[in-house]
Amino acid sequence: MNEIVTEIANRVGIAPDLAEKALGMMLGFLQREAADGPVAEMIEKIPGATELVAQFNGEGSGGGGGLLGGLMSALGGGGIMGLGQQLMSEGLGMSEITSLAKETIAIAKEHAGEEVVDQVVASVPGLSQFV
Repeated sequence: MNEIVTEIANRVGIAPDLAEKALGMMLGFLQREAADGPVAEMIEKIPGATELVAQFNGEGSGGGGGLLGGLMSALGGGGIMGLGQQLMSEGLGMSEITSLAKETIAIAKEHAGEEVVDQVVASVPGLSQFV
């Protein structure tokens, strides 16, 4: 996963630790929001992705859950816009978030294949306009 994080950080122009956290948040979002079968297959095929999702989306990690995440879900502020707000709170701008989303999908396609990743993207409302 370190190679993937470094590659994404370099492509997007952000620090590797921020890229790692943002990638974990994005994959966690996909795990929650996308069709179960394709997203499970995609995450399983990306080396280190399962651990990264757990690290930044698990209990007490501050990676999108907790009180704020619960409030956003309760208020309907989740979904793709909720993820965007979480990433912005980490210091990313819209152009960086868009670039990060495109790079994440490109990496996913390298490892899981285009068909699986396209199913994941198609199953999340609004995601296709960002990738």
